[in-house]
Amino acid sequence: MGETTAGAPAVNGGGWRRGAGLAGAALGVVAAGAAAGVALERLTVGRDVRRKARLALDAEGPFGTLRGTPGTAVADDGTELHYEVEEAPAPEPPAPSLTTRLFGRRAAAPAPPTVVFSHGYCLGQDSWHFQRAALRGQVRAVYWDQRSHARSGRGHTQLDTRDPVSIDQLGRDLKAVIDAAAPEGPLVLVGHSMGGMTMMALAAQYPELVRERVAGVALVGTSAGELAEVSFGLPVAGVKAVRRVLPGLLRALGSQTELVERGRRATADLFAGLVKRYSFGSKDVDPAVARFAERLIEATPIDVVAEFYPAFVEHDKSEALAVFDGLPVLVLAGDKDQITPSGHSEAIAEALPGAELVIVPDAGHLVMLEHPEVVDAHLADLLARAGVGAAQAAGAGAAPRAASSPYHRRV
Repeated sequence: MGETTAGAPAVNGGGWRRGAGLAGAALGVVAAGAAAGVALERLTVGRDVRRKARLALDAEGPFGTLRGTPGTAVADDGTELHYEVEEAPAPEPPAPSLTTRLFGRRAAAPAPPTVVFSHGYCLGQDSWHFQRAALRGQVRAVYWDQRSHARSGRGHTQLDTRDPVSIDQLGRDLKAVIDAAAPEGPLVLVGHSMGGMTMMALAAQYPELVRERVAGVALVGTSAGELAEVSFGLPVAGVKAVRRVLPGLLRALGSQTELVERGRRATADLFAGLVKRYSFGSKDVDPAVARFAERLIEATPIDVVAEFYPAFVEHDKSEALAVFDGLPVLVLAGDKDQITPSGHSEAIAEALPGAELVIVPDAGHLVMLEHPEVVDAHLADLLARAGVGAAQAAGAGAAPRAASSPYHRRV
C-alpha cells in the first residue's frame, strides 16, 4: 500500500495508485447493488429536483432537534465528551415521619435511576430520537456522543499519535460519562451497534460497577465479536478484496479529508442509496427518516471513519457478556441487518440464557429509527423489569410475552 516508515500512507506514489485501483474495484462490488437501485431514480428525477427534495426534508424534518441539559465529561486522555441529560419529574415527597416532625431532619432521597444511551459508528446521540421522544419526562436519561462523533471532541490520543480507536477506550469513555452525569443510583445501559460494544468493554473493565449499579441492559443491533466474518450481503470474493485494502485506503483517504468530502457531495445520490440499503430492511421507509440517517452518517469525517474501523475487526467481548448474566437483558436486532446480522444477537442471547431476544421482521441496522414503536415498547418492558417503572412511558404498553421460549421470540 506504499506506506511510509512512520505509518502514514504515501498518497502520490505508484503503490497508492495501485492500491486505490484495487480498492476501487473491490468497493465497486459493494456499491453495485445500491447504484442499481439509484439508477431508476436518476432516469426519472432530475438532479436539481433531488437536491431540492433533500433541502426540503432537512428544513422540515424534526428529527434530531430534541435537546437536554448539556454537560461535558473528560476521558482519561483528555478528550471532551458531550452528553445531555433529560430529567424525570421529581417524585412526590413522602409524608414526614415522626423523627422528622420531632427533630426537623428528613432522610436524603435516593438517587433516581438513569438510562444511559450509547450510539453506534458514524452516528450520534440524535439517532435515539424516537426513544428520546417516547421517554422524555418519564425517566432520567443520559444521551452522549462518542469521541470524535457529533458534538464530542476529537479523540486526543488519535490526534496525538494517530493510533486507531479501541473498543476498550470507548468503554473507559462510557465510564467517564457515567461518573459525570450519573455518579449515583441505578443504571440501565442501552447501546446500538458500536454502543453495545462500548457497554461490553465497560463490563470487561469495570465489572464491579455493573454488579453494584446496573439494573438492566439493552443491546440493539450489536455483536460480541467475529465481525470479520460478516459479508454485508455481498459475494465473498468481493468482501475479502475490500478487507485487504480498506484499512490502508481509509488511512490514506483520512489524510485527504477535503478531497474526500468534495467527492461525497458530488456522489450524494449514490451515498444516499448505500445508506438506505445498509440502514433499513423495509422498502417503505419514511423519506424524512432515511434522509435523517443519511445526514447523521455523512456528518462523520472520513478521518474519523478511518480511526474507528480497525476496532471492529479486533473486537471480541464474548467473555465480558457473563458480567451481564442475571440482569434483565433485552437483545434486539433486525432480521435484515447486514452490518451486524441477527445471528450475532442470537449468539449474545445464547451466552445470556435469561435474556429476551427480539428479531424484528423487515428491519435493518437502524431498527430504532425504522421501527421505533417496536423498539420503544420492548425498551419500556425492559425498564419495567429493571424497576425503573416506565412500562407505559413509550406510548405503548409492554409487548406481550411469547409462550414458547422465555427469551427467544420474533415480533
